[in-house]
Amino acid sequence: MKRLLIIALAITASASFFTADAAKKKTKKAAEAAAVEAPVQLVTSSDSVSYAGGMSLTRGLIPFLVQQQGVDTTYMADFIRGFREAVKAGTDPKMKAYAAGMEIAGQVRDRMLPGMTSDFTDSPDSIVAALLYRGFEDALEADSTVFTQAAAETYFRQKHEADMAAKQEKLYGPNRDAGRKFLEENAKRDSVVTLPSGLQYQVLVKGEGEVPQATDKVKVNYEGRLIDGTVFDASARHGSEPAEFTPQQVIKGWTEALTMMPVGSKWRLFIPSDLAYGDRDQGQIKPYSTLIFDVELVEIVKK
Repeated sequence: MKRLLIIALAITASASFFTADAAKKKTKKAAEAAAVEAPVQLVTSSDSVSYAGGMSLTRGLIPFLVQQQGVDTTYMADFIRGFREAVKAGTDPKMKAYAAGMEIAGQVRDRMLPGMTSDFTDSPDSIVAALLYRGFEDALEADSTVFTQAAAETYFRQKHEADMAAKQEKLYGPNRDAGRKFLEENAKRDSVVTLPSGLQYQVLVKGEGEVPQATDKVKVNYEGRLIDGTVFDASARHGSEPAEFTPQQVIKGWTEALTMMPVGSKWRLFIPSDLAYGDRDQGQIKPYSTLIFDVELVEIVKK
């Protein structure tokens, strides 16, 4: 009976505590709401300038928060609460450090992590977000239990290079091999000339004019294709006039060919990837692509 009485008293006391606590919270919340909803009083000109200035500072802020920060405007009250707390904290070093941590966390989560994850996709390794965050924190705390800072950077750099090479081979090795096979077969044709560099060309129209130097500006009509016949670019797409440039401004295969072609010539170039864009991705032109160009040298532009 005594035990039951003690329990009953405990329950009553607990209920009283929570009731009192709830009342305090309700009173605090009401006070905060009242403070927020208190009418603005602009007594002096300075008051009005200050208030209007504050409103002016928000111009473009909502689109920025939505587009650049990923803020859901449903939670603007929470954004305002964070703003108030930061303003209230002033120059408090703890608050500054906390706010900086929040900001950097957003950058790591929203920018750096997706970039690393994309890099390692289709490679032998992948990024585990929780461990990336843990490594980030341990480095800041100078925890060298697993890696020293220098060892971690060296290990990551070496693995990144090896994994990117493996990824390139997996994704674009077949493209490179198809280009090599195409050039091997193409070299057997009687009309095709293969140069020591690996560049191949076929004379469609034999010109009799001057041969440009690498620094001469030339006018050229051209059409570029992949070995499957896909046209990826042509001078006609950029207007009715020929393209103008110097041979030293273009890919190596073009530079070599243009400094051999007499004006009036039209050649078909077969360019291996190392004389074109190599391992770079150029949209339609994937890494290690062998390219075909029909090039007509119209004239050398005299200074």
